[in-house]
Amino acid sequence: MSFRLSQRDKDIIAFINQFRAVDRDSLVDLFFKQLKSPINACNSVMVRLYRLGLIERTQQYSPTVYLPVDAKIKKNSQKILHFLSILDVYKQMCTYSTPKQVIVEDKPTGRKGGIEPDLFCIFKGSPFWIEIQRNQYSEQKMQDKINLYEEFFFSDEWKSLHWQPEERAPLFPSVILITPVRYAVNSEHIRIIQAASIHELMEKYKSVGKQQRDGKPKTSASSGGIKINLR
Repeated sequence: MSFRLSQRDKDIIAFINQFRAVDRDSLVDLFFKQLKSPINACNSVMVRLYRLGLIERTQQYSPTVYLPVDAKIKKNSQKILHFLSILDVYKQMCTYSTPKQVIVEDKPTGRKGGIEPDLFCIFKGSPFWIEIQRNQYSEQKMQDKINLYEEFFFSDEWKSLHWQPEERAPLFPSVILITPVRYAVNSEHIRIIQAASIHELMEKYKSVGKQQRDGKPKTSASSGGIKINLR
């Protein structure tokens, strides 16, 4: 059977492979929003790609969630909700600026037991590792997670990661904890930002920027202010 894929078809397949689980409405927002009947157009394309065997799908969610052909997660797995949470964070970022160098479930140490952030990206010129906490954990478990980031910081291995800028000194990413719960975690070496969502993070940044324009003292990251480049 011969068929030709459009560039949009290829982009959709690559996006599903990258994010592992993508719901129909997200595909509409990202690939079909400019069309007259975006939902119908998306449904038509996704049915075609599914019938061609280029993607998988699960209808245990509404709207339908699409998966890579070689997905190693079951179609009723809770892991799907985890990947949809990562996608939601990405989509929130896209409303401000499209993230670059996106890596889902990044494993920068390359070995088991190291840091495993849910998402890495360069957003508005700054590198971030993002941890998405859908469940509440103990303070100690969260501090243990931060301690792993500190270990990686002192290893210097991060200085040679492929996304590091060639023209200037290497940067250690800020760590964003997307969580409705505020944890009493701390680090003297790593910038940690806690927010319930990217939208909340950007609102905090706007308020800090307004304070600076008004000549008020800059708040510290530990007290809720954000000292990062989000321009």
